[in-house]
Amino acid sequence: MSAQETTLELEKSKDTSSIGQLAAYDAKQTLLGIKHTFTRPFHWKKKDFATIGTVALGAFALSTIDDEGSTFFIRQEPDVPNIFQEAGTRFGSPQVYFIANAGLYGFGLFTKNEKIRKTSVLIISSSFTTGVIQSLSKTAFGRARPGNGYKSTEFRFWSKEAQFHSFPSGHTVLSITMAHAIAKQFDNVWHKAGIYTLGSIAPVSRLFSGVHWLTDVAMGAVLSIAVVDAVDKFLFNTKAYHGTAKEKNRISWRFRFTGNKIGIAGTF
Repeated sequence: MSAQETTLELEKSKDTSSIGQLAAYDAKQTLLGIKHTFTRPFHWKKKDFATIGTVALGAFALSTIDDEGSTFFIRQEPDVPNIFQEAGTRFGSPQVYFIANAGLYGFGLFTKNEKIRKTSVLIISSSFTTGVIQSLSKTAFGRARPGNGYKSTEFRFWSKEAQFHSFPSGHTVLSITMAHAIAKQFDNVWHKAGIYTLGSIAPVSRLFSGVHWLTDVAMGAVLSIAVVDAVDKFLFNTKAYHGTAKEKNRISWRFRFTGNKIGIAGTF
């Protein structure tokens, strides 16, 4: 496998379009990607509803250990390095997230690098969709956060109180959305593993901080992966960008719930 296949190409594209034309094109693809994700439920088939049912069943099963799991993570927090917690809090924050992506897109735009522009469009489209969904879900479900004397089964639907905005984890949604979108641009398994490891810092740090339950983090990750995959497939099918990864190089993610095992599995 060549180095060109495992790194984001940094050489300038020979695209003769102006910066303004490229920006307008990317904005259009971003809007189309957002529209695609929000309208997908109207095109779901039987297998899609079966997948949703499996995810819901898995979430219910995982929720049975939410209280014990939270107690375990909070107990370990004093032994966790401050730099780990600080990195998790910052990387998963909206401000740092959007600054990082703005820098990524700006670099891709002014160097006319199509692959980097496409990656950024994928991140922007996906993060807008996941951001809207997770914001509405937090208010609608009104789930209590751990560490406030509440149980994981306590809800105040449509609550405006911050301590009842636990589900799903916003830090998880942002960090996994970016990590999954970037990892898709690499073919090397070790590069992917490194990116996903960095992306998992924010979700895990939220568990140690006692501000989210296991299901908040797990469902945030599932939401991010599903949306990124949907947008990526849309960009691929419409041939919006020449640098879109080939189908054979993708990881197929599935939420698995069998017996006493719950998790997200990626098939190469």
